[in-house]
Amino acid sequence: MNRPTDSSAARAPATTRARRAGAKRIAGHAQALSRGLGVLEYLASTPGGATLTALAAALQLPAPTAHRLLATLEDAGYVQAGDDGRFRIGVRAYRVGSAFLEHRNLVAEALPRLERLMESSGETANLAVIENGAAVFVAQVPCRELMRMNARLGARAPLHASGVGKAMLAAMPARDADALVGRGPLARYTERTLVSRPALADALARSAERGYAIDDEEHAAGLRCVASAIADEAGRPWAAVSLAGPTSRLPQDRLAELGERVRAAARDITAALGGMPASLRGKEPR
Repeated sequence: MNRPTDSSAARAPATTRARRAGAKRIAGHAQALSRGLGVLEYLASTPGGATLTALAAALQLPAPTAHRLLATLEDAGYVQAGDDGRFRIGVRAYRVGSAFLEHRNLVAEALPRLERLMESSGETANLAVIENGAAVFVAQVPCRELMRMNARLGARAPLHASGVGKAMLAAMPARDADALVGRGPLARYTERTLVSRPALADALARSAERGYAIDDEEHAAGLRCVASAIADEAGRPWAAVSLAGPTSRLPQDRLAELGERVRAAARDITAALGGMPASLRGKEPR
């Protein structure tokens, strides 16, 4: 007589193997996704694109793996291969990035005000946020002059040597600003860059007092900038608006007027986003 078998016991080993196989597939997909995003981030931060060899070396990937990732991203439209052997961000990735900017209330609220700021001043208006210890430009309205500031979206600027960076540092407590700037030596970009921490602290204190910061050829020779911080609902700086142009059109005696313009624009954007103006936040130690 046949004896009944325990079917659940018989299936257990097969079920365990299936689960392990499924877990491995998920882990493999997650790793591939992580690496693919790393490729996109690297290409986005590399002007002019990168070769397969340079990308693989920078991301510490085997060349065959980097080639597979690039081929997959190219097929999906996120990466473009140039005739010069370099890979660049593709149209589909640009659409994703543009959708992010369009859906950010900050950018949507700021753009009309940047346009008015440019029209009233005649200079290029910019919007920047802080990301990973640097100021990152997320919107710009170029002026109509042939000589003008031109920063591509996503371009980064040092916090201690840019108008937008100094404006955001000046609007936060000194301990937070120090943490963002870091403990290492301050990089020099021009002869006018503030590389002394006491000099930077003094500049930030003056910026906080008047409500706008000045980049006086500190990041690029021949370029001046005035900027003011935009505050969130807790009164913390989360962005900055600026006007920038050549020193010939931004002489010292015009900086106060332009500073008041960016200060007013920053207050307007802060109010539109439900932020708390610095005047209502209370005095914080610098």
